Amino acid sequence: MIQKLSPCKINLLLNILGKRDDGFHELETIIMPVPLFDELSYEQKTEGGIQLTVEGAALTEGSDNLIVRAAEAFYSCTHGNRHIGIHLKKRIPMEAGLGGGSSNAAITLNALNEISGYPLSQQVMEDIAAKIGSDVPFFLHHKPAMAEGRGERVTSLPSFNALIGKTLLLVKPDFGVSTPWAYNALQQSPDLLNGQRGKAKKLVSALNGNDLSQASIFFFNSLERPVLEKFPILRLFQTTLKASGAEVTLMSGSGSTTFAIFPNKQTAEKAIEDFRQGFGSTHWVYATELTGNTSALG
Repeated sequence: MIQKLSPCKINLLLNILGKRDDGFHELETIIMPVPLFDELSYEQKTEGGIQLTVEGAALTEGSDNLIVRAAEAFYSCTHGNRHIGIHLKKRIPMEAGLGGGSSNAAITLNALNEISGYPLSQQVMEDIAAKIGSDVPFFLHHKPAMAEGRGERVTSLPSFNALIGKTLLLVKPDFGVSTPWAYNALQQSPDLLNGQRGKAKKLVSALNGNDLSQASIFFFNSLERPVLEKFPILRLFQTTLKASGAEVTLMSGSGSTTFAIFPNKQTAEKAIEDFRQGFGSTHWVYATELTGNTSALG
């Protein structure tokens, strides 16, 4: 048996450039892994096929689960032993814009490749990952990255100087946001659906400096406006977090998680107190300090 940690992510920028003929959206995005983990364990078996069990969430364990799809795709390429027991202990919230399912799929590809003696090259793994989901290729690497195309073209990046020593706070309400709904909502906002390329490089350049206040103007999410219009409490979340000292607030991915970046741990802890006083304790909150280690698994 082997055990793996499966991190989540936030999008520091998500710039939608248009809808493609294949139905996907062309985009550029800056993604950063976050050290909040699901736990996955894998045990080879002699029979039973692909068996997935889930703890901590009401997730399907059938063929539409991304973990099962990843395992099926891997074995289709390797023609090896298809009998594997996989157990998922879920900690990353669902419908949160944090990429938990995509992470689980990527970690599963890496784990099965390891168990099988690395029969597949990195390029083949990335090709498989891209077919499973647009965010999956990013999670093969565990480092900050720029992703382009529909998300499958991933360029790893070094740690961002402007974020070192800061504290990241994640806040998710007691509801999720459907990713298909969020993208469909862009049809009502042509300016957001057809963004201008180049925002990602501007953000990376700014984050390579030491001044987060200067970089903050380049954080952007095309999906944020339609989601916040439908769920105005998310805008209130951001207003409250900024009033509590956040240097940056933004929705991650398609939501519903908002992230906030604070100058230090003490300011973030006080912000959590303020948030819970204003909104109660039913919403999910997670805080972590950002270091110069680019790997979420470090």
